[in-house]
Amino acid sequence: MNTIYEKLRLTLNKNRNNYIEQLMHLAALNTNDIGHGIKGGLEANGQEYLIKLYKQMNADSIKTEDMSEESVQKAISIHHEGNPGHNYDNRYNVYATFNKEAKTSIMFNGHIDTLPAENEGAWSFPPLKSFLKDEKIYGLGVCDMKAGIMAAAMALQLLKDAGIQLQCTVILSSVCDEEGGGNGSIVAAMGGLRADAVVVCEPTTRCLILAHMGFIFFNVEVSGIAVHSGLKVDGVSAIEKAQKLIRAIDEMEHKWLLKYKHPLLPPPSNNVGVIQGGEAGSTVPGYCCFKTCVHYHPNTMNHNQVIQEYMAAINLCCDGDEFLKDHRPKVTVYQAGGPFEMDSNHRLVKSFLKTHMEVFGKPVDIVGSPAGCDSRTWQKIAGCPTIQYGPGALHQSHAADEYVEVKDYLDTILMYAALIISWGENNLEKE
Repeated sequence: MNTIYEKLRLTLNKNRNNYIEQLMHLAALNTNDIGHGIKGGLEANGQEYLIKLYKQMNADSIKTEDMSEESVQKAISIHHEGNPGHNYDNRYNVYATFNKEAKTSIMFNGHIDTLPAENEGAWSFPPLKSFLKDEKIYGLGVCDMKAGIMAAAMALQLLKDAGIQLQCTVILSSVCDEEGGGNGSIVAAMGGLRADAVVVCEPTTRCLILAHMGFIFFNVEVSGIAVHSGLKVDGVSAIEKAQKLIRAIDEMEHKWLLKYKHPLLPPPSNNVGVIQGGEAGSTVPGYCCFKTCVHYHPNTMNHNQVIQEYMAAINLCCDGDEFLKDHRPKVTVYQAGGPFEMDSNHRLVKSFLKTHMEVFGKPVDIVGSPAGCDSRTWQKIAGCPTIQYGPGALHQSHAADEYVEVKDYLDTILMYAALIISWGENNLEKE
Protein backbone atom coordinates (compact mmCIF):
# COMPACT_ATOMS: atom_id res chain seq x y z
CA MET A 1 0.00 0.00 0.00
CA ASN A 2 1.07 3.60 -0.64
CA THR A 3 2.82 4.85 2.53
CA ILE A 4 0.57 7.93 2.68
CA TYR A 5 -2.52 5.72 2.59
CA GLU A 6 -1.04 3.52 5.29
CA LYS A 7 -0.52 6.64 7.42
CA LEU A 8 -4.17 7.53 6.83
CA ARG A 9 -5.27 4.07 7.91
CA LEU A 10 -3.27 4.23 11.14
CA THR A 11 -4.62 7.70 11.91
CA LEU A 12 -8.15 6.53 11.16
CA ASN A 13 -7.87 3.67 13.62
CA LYS A 14 -6.47 6.01 16.27
CA ASN A 15 -9.33 8.53 15.91
CA ARG A 16 -12.19 6.19 14.97
CA ASN A 17 -14.22 6.89 18.12
CA ASN A 18 -14.30 10.62 17.43
CA TYR A 19 -15.38 10.06 13.82
CA ILE A 20 -18.13 7.67 14.95
CA GLU A 21 -19.39 10.07 17.63
CA GLN A 22 -19.69 12.90 15.12
CA LEU A 23 -21.99 10.78 12.96
CA MET A 24 -24.06 9.67 15.94
CA HIS A 25 -24.60 13.29 17.01
CA LEU A 26 -25.77 14.24 13.52
CA ALA A 27 -27.99 11.17 13.18
CA ALA A 28 -29.84 12.02 16.41
CA LEU A 29 -30.96 15.43 15.09
CA ASN A 30 -34.45 15.77 13.60
CA THR A 31 -34.00 16.95 10.00
CA ASN A 32 -37.25 15.53 8.65
CA ASP A 33 -39.03 16.79 5.59
CA ILE A 34 -42.69 17.62 6.25
CA GLY A 35 -45.07 16.31 3.61
CA HIS A 36 -42.18 15.41 1.29
CA GLY A 37 -40.95 18.98 1.62
CA ILE A 38 -44.16 20.53 0.38
CA LYS A 39 -45.13 21.65 3.88
CA GLY A 40 -41.58 22.46 4.95
CA GLY A 41 -38.63 20.81 6.61
CA LEU A 42 -36.51 20.74 9.76
CA GLU A 43 -33.11 20.67 8.04
CA ALA A 44 -31.86 23.69 10.01
CA ASN A 45 -31.28 21.42 13.02
CA GLY A 46 -28.62 19.54 11.08
CA GLN A 47 -27.29 22.53 9.15
CA GLU A 48 -26.58 24.42 12.38
CA TYR A 49 -24.63 21.45 13.68
CA LEU A 50 -22.58 21.23 10.47
CA ILE A 51 -21.81 24.95 10.49
CA LYS A 52 -20.38 24.63 14.01
CA LEU A 53 -18.39 21.58 12.94
CA TYR A 54 -16.99 23.28 9.84
CA LYS A 55 -15.95 26.28 11.95
CA GLN A 56 -14.12 23.95 14.33
CA MET A 57 -12.40 22.44 11.30
CA ASN A 58 -11.23 25.94 10.24
CA ALA A 59 -12.99 26.08 6.89
CA ASP A 60 -11.83 28.98 4.74
CA SER A 61 -15.43 29.96 4.12
CA ILE A 62 -18.88 28.80 5.15
CA LYS A 63 -21.82 30.05 3.15
CA THR A 64 -25.54 29.50 3.45
CA GLU A 65 -28.04 29.78 0.60
CA ASP A 66 -31.76 30.09 1.22
CA MET A 67 -34.03 27.83 -0.74
CA SER A 68 -35.72 29.74 -3.55
CA GLU A 69 -38.93 29.13 -5.46
CA GLU A 70 -37.58 31.41 -8.20
CA SER A 71 -34.57 29.11 -8.76
CA VAL A 72 -36.79 26.04 -8.82
CA GLN A 73 -39.16 27.58 -11.35
CA LYS A 74 -36.23 28.61 -13.55
CA ALA A 75 -34.84 25.07 -13.44
CA ILE A 76 -38.22 23.65 -14.40
CA SER A 77 -38.40 26.00 -17.37
CA ILE A 78 -34.86 25.34 -18.62
CA HIS A 79 -34.03 21.81 -17.47
CA HIS A 80 -37.38 20.08 -16.67
CA GLU A 81 -36.02 19.74 -13.12
CA GLY A 82 -37.58 20.90 -9.87
CA ASN A 83 -40.67 20.56 -7.73
CA PRO A 84 -42.66 23.77 -7.25
CA GLY A 85 -44.68 25.12 -4.36
CA HIS A 86 -42.65 23.87 -1.39
CA ASN A 87 -42.54 25.72 1.93
CA TYR A 88 -39.01 27.08 2.40
CA ASP A 89 -39.30 28.73 5.81
CA ASN A 90 -35.94 28.38 7.63
CA ARG A 91 -34.58 25.98 5.00
CA TYR A 92 -31.13 26.63 3.58
CA ASN A 93 -28.11 24.91 2.05
CA VAL A 94 -24.63 25.02 3.60
CA TYR A 95 -21.37 25.15 1.61
CA ALA A 96 -17.99 24.92 3.33
CA THR A 97 -14.75 25.46 1.40
CA PHE A 98 -11.28 24.33 2.42
CA ASN A 99 -7.98 25.37 0.79
CA LYS A 100 -9.90 27.69 -1.51
CA GLU A 101 -6.86 29.10 -3.37
CA ALA A 102 -5.94 25.79 -5.04
CA LYS A 103 -6.18 25.53 -8.83
CA THR A 104 -8.45 22.48 -8.92
CA SER A 105 -11.42 21.45 -6.80
CA ILE A 106 -13.51 18.51 -5.69
CA MET A 107 -16.93 18.71 -4.03
CA PHE A 108 -18.67 16.17 -1.80
CA ASN A 109 -22.44 16.59 -1.93
CA GLY A 110 -25.12 15.23 0.37
CA HIS A 111 -28.66 15.98 1.53
CA ILE A 112 -29.32 16.63 5.20
CA ASP A 113 -33.09 16.02 5.03
CA THR A 114 -34.67 12.69 5.87
CA LEU A 115 -38.14 11.25 5.48
CA PRO A 116 -40.03 10.70 8.74
CA ALA A 117 -40.25 7.16 10.02
CA GLU A 118 -43.36 5.76 8.32
CA ASN A 119 -44.13 3.14 10.96
CA GLU A 120 -42.45 3.84 14.29
CA GLY A 121 -43.98 0.66 15.65
CA ALA A 122 -41.70 -1.33 13.34
CA TRP A 123 -38.60 0.24 14.91
CA SER A 124 -36.80 -1.43 17.81
CA PHE A 125 -35.92 1.98 19.26
CA PRO A 126 -37.03 5.63 18.86
CA PRO A 127 -36.03 6.63 15.31
CA LEU A 128 -34.65 9.99 16.44
CA LYS A 129 -32.14 8.33 18.74
CA SER A 130 -28.81 7.00 17.55
CA PHE A 131 -26.84 4.19 19.07
CA LEU A 132 -24.00 1.80 18.35
CA LYS A 133 -24.54 -1.95 18.54
CA ASP A 134 -22.69 -4.88 16.98
CA GLU A 135 -20.51 -2.52 14.93
CA LYS A 136 -23.55 -0.84 13.37
CA ILE A 137 -24.69 2.74 13.87
CA TYR A 138 -28.49 2.99 14.03
CA GLY A 139 -30.75 6.00 13.54
CA LEU A 140 -33.23 7.62 11.18
CA GLY A 141 -31.35 8.93 8.14
CA VAL A 142 -28.00 7.55 9.24
CA CYS A 143 -27.67 5.64 5.97
CA ASP A 144 -29.66 8.00 3.75
CA MET A 145 -27.52 9.96 3.99
CA LYS A 146 -25.97 11.48 7.08
CA ALA A 147 -23.17 8.92 7.02
CA GLY A 148 -22.16 10.21 3.58
CA ILE A 149 -22.19 13.85 4.69
CA MET A 150 -20.16 13.09 7.80
CA ALA A 151 -17.74 10.75 6.00
CA ALA A 152 -16.79 13.65 3.72
CA ALA A 153 -16.25 15.98 6.67
CA MET A 154 -14.28 13.38 8.59
CA ALA A 155 -12.15 12.67 5.51
CA LEU A 156 -10.90 16.24 5.79
CA GLN A 157 -10.47 15.82 9.52
CA LEU A 158 -8.51 12.63 8.89
CA LEU A 159 -6.13 14.44 6.54
CA LYS A 160 -5.64 17.13 9.16
CA ASP A 161 -5.12 14.58 11.93
CA ALA A 162 -2.53 12.82 9.75
CA GLY A 163 -0.71 16.08 9.03
CA ILE A 164 -1.33 15.92 5.28
CA GLN A 165 -1.72 19.21 3.40
CA LEU A 166 -4.50 19.64 0.87
CA GLN A 167 -3.39 20.00 -2.77
CA CYS A 168 -6.85 20.88 -4.07
CA THR A 169 -9.86 22.87 -2.98
CA VAL A 170 -12.46 20.77 -1.17
CA ILE A 171 -16.10 21.87 -0.99
CA LEU A 172 -18.63 20.23 1.33
CA SER A 173 -22.21 20.92 0.27
CA SER A 174 -25.12 19.94 2.50
CA VAL A 175 -28.47 20.55 0.83
CA CYS A 176 -32.17 20.57 1.73
CA ASP A 177 -35.28 19.05 0.22
CA GLU A 178 -33.73 16.14 -1.68
CA GLU A 179 -36.40 13.74 -0.48
CA GLY A 180 -38.97 16.12 -1.95
CA GLY A 181 -37.47 15.70 -5.40
CA GLY A 182 -34.00 17.25 -5.27
CA ASN A 183 -34.69 20.97 -4.93
CA GLY A 184 -31.70 21.64 -2.67
CA SER A 185 -29.02 20.67 -5.15
CA ILE A 186 -31.06 22.27 -7.93
CA VAL A 187 -30.98 25.60 -6.06
CA ALA A 188 -27.23 25.17 -5.45
CA ALA A 189 -26.49 24.38 -9.10
CA MET A 190 -28.74 27.15 -10.41
CA GLY A 191 -26.98 29.52 -7.99
CA GLY A 192 -23.60 28.75 -9.56
CA LEU A 193 -21.99 26.28 -7.16
CA ARG A 194 -19.38 24.34 -9.16
CA ALA A 195 -16.34 22.09 -8.81
CA ASP A 196 -13.96 20.30 -11.17
CA ALA A 197 -15.24 17.00 -9.75
CA VAL A 198 -18.30 16.06 -7.70
CA VAL A 199 -18.84 13.03 -5.48
CA VAL A 200 -22.48 12.46 -4.50
CA CYS A 201 -22.26 10.66 -1.16
CA GLU A 202 -25.47 8.60 -1.38
CA PRO A 203 -25.28 5.00 -0.09
CA THR A 204 -23.95 2.73 -2.85
CA THR A 205 -23.33 -0.65 -1.13
CA ARG A 206 -19.56 -0.30 -1.67
CA CYS A 207 -20.05 0.07 -5.41
CA LEU A 208 -19.34 2.98 -7.75
CA ILE A 209 -22.52 4.24 -9.41
CA LEU A 210 -22.07 5.77 -12.85
CA ALA A 211 -25.70 5.82 -14.02
CA HIS A 212 -29.21 6.15 -12.70
CA MET A 213 -32.70 6.18 -14.17
CA GLY A 214 -34.72 9.28 -14.98
CA PHE A 215 -38.27 9.53 -13.68
CA ILE A 216 -41.55 11.28 -14.47
CA PHE A 217 -44.66 11.13 -12.30
CA PHE A 218 -48.01 11.38 -14.11
CA ASN A 219 -51.44 12.07 -12.67
CA VAL A 220 -54.30 10.82 -14.91
CA GLU A 221 -57.87 11.95 -14.14
CA VAL A 222 -60.67 10.05 -15.88
CA SER A 223 -64.32 11.10 -16.07
CA GLY A 224 -67.35 8.83 -16.47
CA ILE A 225 -71.09 9.08 -15.98
CA ALA A 226 -72.29 8.26 -12.47
CA VAL A 227 -75.62 6.44 -12.08
CA HIS A 228 -77.18 3.88 -9.75
CA SER A 229 -75.57 0.50 -10.33
CA GLY A 230 -78.95 -0.95 -11.25
CA LEU A 231 -78.97 1.44 -14.23
CA LYS A 232 -75.38 0.69 -15.24
CA VAL A 233 -76.42 0.55 -18.89
CA ASP A 234 -77.05 4.31 -18.72
CA GLY A 235 -73.75 5.16 -17.07
CA VAL A 236 -70.04 5.00 -17.88
CA SER A 237 -67.62 3.60 -15.32
CA ALA A 238 -64.58 5.87 -14.91
CA ILE A 239 -62.77 2.95 -13.25
CA GLU A 240 -63.29 0.69 -16.27
CA LYS A 241 -62.08 3.46 -18.60
CA ALA A 242 -59.06 3.97 -16.36
CA GLN A 243 -58.30 0.26 -16.63
CA LYS A 244 -58.27 0.56 -20.42
CA LEU A 245 -55.84 3.44 -20.22
CA ILE A 246 -53.59 1.55 -17.82
CA ARG A 247 -53.48 -1.38 -20.23
CA ALA A 248 -52.51 1.05 -22.99
CA ILE A 249 -49.51 2.44 -21.10
CA ASP A 250 -48.56 -1.10 -20.05
CA GLU A 251 -48.37 -1.90 -23.76
CA MET A 252 -46.08 1.10 -24.18
CA GLU A 253 -43.86 -0.37 -21.45
CA HIS A 254 -43.73 -3.73 -23.27
CA LYS A 255 -42.50 -1.99 -26.42
CA TRP A 256 -39.79 -0.23 -24.41
CA LEU A 257 -38.66 -3.55 -22.93
CA LEU A 258 -37.93 -4.81 -26.43
CA LYS A 259 -36.31 -1.60 -27.67
CA TYR A 260 -34.13 -0.21 -24.87
CA LYS A 261 -31.23 -1.96 -23.14
CA HIS A 262 -28.61 -0.56 -20.78
CA PRO A 263 -25.55 -2.38 -19.38
CA LEU A 264 -25.92 -0.87 -15.88
CA LEU A 265 -29.65 -0.25 -15.50
CA PRO A 266 -32.92 -2.19 -15.41
CA PRO A 267 -35.39 -1.81 -18.31
CA PRO A 268 -37.52 1.33 -18.55
CA SER A 269 -40.78 0.86 -16.72
CA ASN A 270 -44.18 2.28 -15.86
CA ASN A 271 -45.58 1.72 -12.39
CA VAL A 272 -49.20 2.42 -11.42
CA GLY A 273 -48.71 3.30 -7.77
CA VAL A 274 -52.08 4.83 -6.83
CA ILE A 275 -55.63 4.40 -8.10
CA GLN A 276 -58.64 6.14 -6.57
CA GLY A 277 -62.24 6.20 -7.74
CA GLY A 278 -65.83 5.53 -6.93
CA GLU A 279 -68.05 6.25 -3.97
CA ALA A 280 -70.01 3.06 -3.30
CA GLY A 281 -70.58 -0.41 -4.66
CA SER A 282 -74.06 0.69 -5.67
CA THR A 283 -72.87 3.59 -7.86
CA VAL A 284 -71.26 3.53 -11.28
CA PRO A 285 -68.16 5.67 -10.65
CA GLY A 286 -68.10 9.03 -12.39
CA TYR A 287 -64.47 9.76 -11.55
CA CYS A 288 -61.22 7.84 -11.26
CA CYS A 289 -57.65 9.03 -10.85
CA PHE A 290 -54.43 7.05 -11.10
CA LYS A 291 -50.81 8.05 -10.55
CA THR A 292 -47.89 6.47 -12.34
CA CYS A 293 -44.12 6.76 -12.28
CA VAL A 294 -42.14 6.15 -15.46
CA HIS A 295 -38.44 5.30 -15.14
CA TYR A 296 -36.31 5.75 -18.24
CA HIS A 297 -32.73 5.41 -19.49
CA PRO A 298 -30.09 8.10 -20.06
CA ASN A 299 -28.95 9.02 -23.58
CA THR A 300 -31.31 6.77 -25.55
CA MET A 301 -34.40 8.34 -23.94
CA ASN A 302 -35.26 11.85 -22.76
CA HIS A 303 -37.90 13.81 -20.87
CA ASN A 304 -39.84 15.16 -23.86
CA GLN A 305 -39.82 11.83 -25.67
CA VAL A 306 -41.21 9.97 -22.66
CA ILE A 307 -44.05 12.46 -22.28
CA GLN A 308 -44.82 12.30 -26.00
CA GLU A 309 -44.92 8.49 -26.06
CA TYR A 310 -46.97 8.35 -22.85
CA MET A 311 -49.52 10.78 -24.28
CA ALA A 312 -49.53 8.96 -27.62
CA ALA A 313 -50.46 5.73 -25.84
CA ILE A 314 -53.23 7.53 -23.94
CA ASN A 315 -54.59 9.24 -27.06
CA LEU A 316 -54.48 6.09 -29.19
CA CYS A 317 -56.58 4.32 -26.57
CA CYS A 318 -59.03 7.24 -26.47
CA ASP A 319 -59.32 7.32 -30.26
CA GLY A 320 -60.55 3.73 -30.21
CA ASP A 321 -63.10 4.20 -27.43
CA GLU A 322 -66.54 5.63 -28.16
CA PHE A 323 -66.72 7.50 -24.84
CA LEU A 324 -63.07 8.45 -24.26
CA LYS A 325 -62.63 9.99 -27.71
CA ASP A 326 -64.95 12.82 -26.61
CA HIS A 327 -64.08 12.73 -22.89
CA ARG A 328 -60.32 12.52 -22.79
CA PRO A 329 -58.55 12.25 -19.45
CA LYS A 330 -56.66 15.13 -17.88
CA VAL A 331 -52.97 14.18 -17.70
CA THR A 332 -50.48 16.24 -15.69
CA VAL A 333 -46.83 15.82 -14.72
CA TYR A 334 -46.35 16.56 -11.03
CA GLN A 335 -42.72 15.58 -10.48
CA ALA A 336 -39.75 14.75 -12.70
CA GLY A 337 -36.02 14.20 -12.63
CA GLY A 338 -33.64 13.39 -15.44
CA PRO A 339 -31.37 10.37 -15.79
CA PHE A 340 -27.61 10.35 -15.16
CA GLU A 341 -24.67 8.61 -16.79
CA MET A 342 -20.96 9.32 -16.36
CA ASP A 343 -18.36 8.36 -18.97
CA SER A 344 -16.28 5.55 -17.47
CA ASN A 345 -13.23 6.86 -19.34
CA HIS A 346 -13.29 10.27 -17.66
CA ARG A 347 -10.21 11.04 -15.57
CA LEU A 348 -12.34 11.42 -12.42
CA VAL A 349 -13.54 7.83 -12.80
CA LYS A 350 -10.05 6.59 -13.61
CA SER A 351 -8.66 8.44 -10.60
CA PHE A 352 -11.29 6.86 -8.35
CA LEU A 353 -10.69 3.35 -9.70
CA LYS A 354 -6.92 3.63 -9.33
CA THR A 355 -7.17 5.05 -5.82
CA HIS A 356 -9.65 2.39 -4.70
CA MET A 357 -7.30 -0.34 -5.92
CA GLU A 358 -4.35 1.22 -4.09
CA VAL A 359 -6.27 1.68 -0.83
CA PHE A 360 -8.21 -1.60 -0.67
CA GLY A 361 -6.21 -3.87 -2.98
CA LYS A 362 -9.21 -4.81 -5.11
CA PRO A 363 -11.34 -3.23 -7.85
CA VAL A 364 -14.69 -1.60 -7.11
CA ASP A 365 -17.79 -2.85 -8.91
CA ILE A 366 -19.29 -0.33 -11.34
CA VAL A 367 -23.10 -0.40 -11.27
CA GLY A 368 -26.20 1.66 -12.05
CA SER A 369 -28.98 2.68 -9.71
CA PRO A 370 -32.72 2.30 -10.33
CA ALA A 371 -33.32 5.27 -8.02
CA GLY A 372 -32.69 8.85 -9.08
CA CYS A 373 -30.65 11.24 -6.95
CA ASP A 374 -28.72 14.53 -7.13
CA SER A 375 -26.03 13.09 -9.42
CA ARG A 376 -28.14 14.19 -12.38
CA THR A 377 -28.24 17.77 -11.12
CA TRP A 378 -24.49 18.19 -10.79
CA GLN A 379 -23.86 16.69 -14.20
CA LYS A 380 -26.81 18.15 -16.13
CA ILE A 381 -27.39 21.59 -14.61
CA ALA A 382 -23.95 22.39 -13.18
CA GLY A 383 -22.02 20.61 -15.94
CA CYS A 384 -19.65 18.95 -13.47
CA PRO A 385 -18.00 15.52 -13.84
CA THR A 386 -19.89 13.46 -11.26
CA ILE A 387 -19.68 10.07 -9.58
CA GLN A 388 -21.81 8.50 -6.86
CA TYR A 389 -20.19 6.65 -3.95
CA GLY A 390 -21.03 6.57 -0.27
CA PRO A 391 -21.40 4.47 2.89
CA GLY A 392 -24.41 2.26 3.46
CA ALA A 393 -26.69 0.06 1.40
CA LEU A 394 -29.55 1.31 -0.74
CA HIS A 395 -31.97 -1.18 0.85
CA GLN A 396 -31.41 0.49 4.24
CA SER A 397 -32.76 3.81 2.97
CA HIS A 398 -36.18 4.58 4.48
CA ALA A 399 -36.12 1.22 6.31
CA ALA A 400 -37.10 0.52 9.91
CA ASP A 401 -34.04 0.22 12.20
CA GLU A 402 -31.96 2.03 9.59
CA TYR A 403 -28.23 1.53 10.09
CA VAL A 404 -24.81 1.85 8.54
CA GLU A 405 -21.97 -0.53 9.31
CA VAL A 406 -19.08 1.07 11.18
CA LYS A 407 -16.53 -0.53 8.85
CA ASP A 408 -18.35 0.79 5.79
CA TYR A 409 -18.45 4.30 7.24
CA LEU A 410 -14.78 4.29 8.25
CA ASP A 411 -13.68 2.77 4.94
CA THR A 412 -15.54 5.53 3.11
CA ILE A 413 -13.75 8.19 5.18
CA LEU A 414 -10.46 6.57 4.13
CA MET A 415 -11.51 6.39 0.48
CA TYR A 416 -12.66 10.01 0.38
CA ALA A 417 -9.41 11.19 1.98
CA ALA A 418 -7.36 9.15 -0.48
CA LEU A 419 -9.38 10.50 -3.40
CA ILE A 420 -8.76 14.07 -2.25
CA ILE A 421 -5.03 13.33 -2.25
CA SER A 422 -5.01 11.63 -5.65
CA TRP A 423 -7.23 14.26 -7.27
CA GLY A 424 -4.92 17.01 -6.07
CA GLU A 425 -1.76 15.14 -7.11
CA ASN A 426 -3.09 14.20 -10.54
CA ASN A 427 -4.01 17.77 -11.34
CA LEU A 428 -0.63 19.03 -10.09
CA GLU A 429 0.99 16.59 -12.51
CA LYS A 430 -1.13 18.01 -15.36
CA GLU A 431 0.18 21.50 -14.63
